[in-house]
Amino acid sequence: MSMFGSIDISATGLDTARLWLEVISHNMANLDTVRSTDEEPFRAVLLEVAENPQNLGRGGGGVTPVALRRSDETSVLAMDPDHPLADENGLVQLPVVDLASEMSNLIIASRLYQVNLRAIESSREAYAAALRIGAS
Repeated sequence: MSMFGSIDISATGLDTARLWLEVISHNMANLDTVRSTDEEPFRAVLLEVAENPQNLGRGGGGVTPVALRRSDETSVLAMDPDHPLADENGLVQLPVVDLASEMSNLIIASRLYQVNLRAIESSREAYAAALRIGAS
C-alpha cells in the first residue's frame, strides 16, 4: 500500500459510487420506455462490484466495478390499445425497472459517495497535520 493508501482506497469508492449513480439515472430515465410485445423490454442495468484485486493481503485495495448486467426479472404486459406500439390485442410491454429499488439504490449510492469523499478529506487533513508537526 502506498503512503496515501487510505486516499487511494476511498478514491475507488468514489469512482464506483459515481458509476452506480450513472447506472441508476439511466434506469430511472427509462421508466417510461414502452416497447411492443415482440421486442425485448428495457431491463434495468445492475452494477456488479468486487474487492480490488490489487494489494490483497496488504490492507486491501478498495473496490472495482466488475460488470454491468441486465435484470432478469420477468416483464409485464399492459393494456394500452391507443398506444402506437400496441399489438393486435392492445398490449404493450412495460420496462423492467422497479422505481422503489432505484430510489433506495440512489440514496445508498449518494451516501457511499459522501462517505468516501469525507474519508478523503479526513485523510488529507491528517496528512496536513502531520506535516505541520514535522515543521515545528
